[in-house]
Amino acid sequence: MAETAAQAMAAATARLRAAGVQDPARDARVLLAHAARIEASRVTLIAPEDLAPEIAERYEQLIALRAVRVPVSHLIGEREFYGRRFKVSSDVLDPRPETEILIEAALAQPYARVLDLGTGSGCILVTLLAERADATGLGVDISEAACLQASANAVLHRVEARADIQQSDWFETVEGQFDLIVSNPPYIALDEMDGLSAEVRGHEPGIALTDGGDGLGAYRRIAASVMGYLAPGGRLLVETGPTQGAAVSALFEAAGLRGIAVLQDLDGRDRVVCAQSGPADGF
Repeated sequence: MAETAAQAMAAATARLRAAGVQDPARDARVLLAHAARIEASRVTLIAPEDLAPEIAERYEQLIALRAVRVPVSHLIGEREFYGRRFKVSSDVLDPRPETEILIEAALAQPYARVLDLGTGSGCILVTLLAERADATGLGVDISEAACLQASANAVLHRVEARADIQQSDWFETVEGQFDLIVSNPPYIALDEMDGLSAEVRGHEPGIALTDGGDGLGAYRRIAASVMGYLAPGGRLLVETGPTQGAAVSALFEAAGLRGIAVLQDLDGRDRVVCAQSGPADGF
């Protein structure tokens, strides 16, 4: 006997709860919508109806994968960020709400030429170009798969003509100067990796999470070279872990950057370090 959508969703919620998934009802709803190829807001409308066999089969597969902690974003192939949907996969870090703090800081002042170091999905670069129709940008990542993902998202949001994506180990292939340089680099210390959720630890690329050391390696690389790529008065914005604001600020100050400030997220934790070349008049 066929299950109704409501019955299937209730059973899926119980299964995900037993598996330790953090928000089982939400995930069960989102995955049912994906299996049925409808918007999540329409799930209530199909709740009394029997699930077609092909939808029930797709749903079973999705719930089975979610129960072993495959992220929802990987199962549906996308994640929302700053009001836009970005294609994601296990090759790139999932866009996170905290990174929107960096976007807001970048948008607070004009920019024309952007460099995104470690672009990953391209969510930062693509968002900054989509929000400023006259800006152009370069996104670099050491991962070829990430570069392909970022390029796809640039096309998806129609900024591909203004976005150049290159494979590069930080500044290795970068040329020219930029009035805005941004990065969300790997900042988790190696000894903190075991404390991450199963979703993150098992399904997101380790190279995007940790430098394999104390979590500050990427900031040292950026600080060592950034002055050669910042235009006069140009800004540098990087996301950090919640305990790293002071250490990253010190690295940037030692590199000759000015106007250094640490921005906090909605939970009051350090999240973004801002700096600039030239006089300290921007923050």
